[in-house]
Amino acid sequence: MKTLFALALLASCVATTGARAAEGISIRANTAGELAELCGANPREPGADAKINFCHGFAQGAIDVARQHLADKKLFCFPSSPPSRTATLNEFVSWVRALPEHRSLPSTDGLFKFMGERFPCK
Repeated sequence: MKTLFALALLASCVATTGARAAEGISIRANTAGELAELCGANPREPGADAKINFCHGFAQGAIDVARQHLADKKLFCFPSSPPSRTATLNEFVSWVRALPEHRSLPSTDGLFKFMGERFPCK
């Protein structure tokens, strides 16, 4: 799990640097709260595209790495007809906002906890 977090953190740092140079905005996803704020950005606000795209890329990357490296220990199981990435991340935003303790979780831990609750392996 520490390896996954380190990879996600590295991706966050690299993407943050590029986003600042391109649009002058700050993108941080160290906690589930920060990730949820990116995912739930108002599309009409400046920088929203960068924030939402970062959220989707971060989540997809974290999930891909988890599925590859933790294949023997599944954290979550998608149904045969999974919902869209956008729908799932919108649910993640609601999940984080519903309980304040979710906000302080490390971003990947929060994402995987949500995914495990939303898509439990049966």
